[in-house]
Amino acid sequence: MAKKEKVIRFEKVFSQDSGLSSPGFCIFVDKETGVNYIYSYWGETGGLTPLLDKDGKPVITQDGKELL
Repeated sequence: MAKKEKVIRFEKVFSQDSGLSSPGFCIFVDKETGVNYIYSYWGETGGLTPLLDKDGKPVITQDGKELL
């Protein structure tokens, strides 16, 4: 039986963390769709949402470049 190859769909492209008692965030890109997501956290709480441009549309990255 062939072994299934592990595929990593999301890639972390940016991270900012100010320390344990401060909020931080990361930006992830879905490698299949190009949609960017922002993950914001503080301590043990956090949330994930699509990253939107000034017109309210999802930010899309393709081949490492943001599509406008």
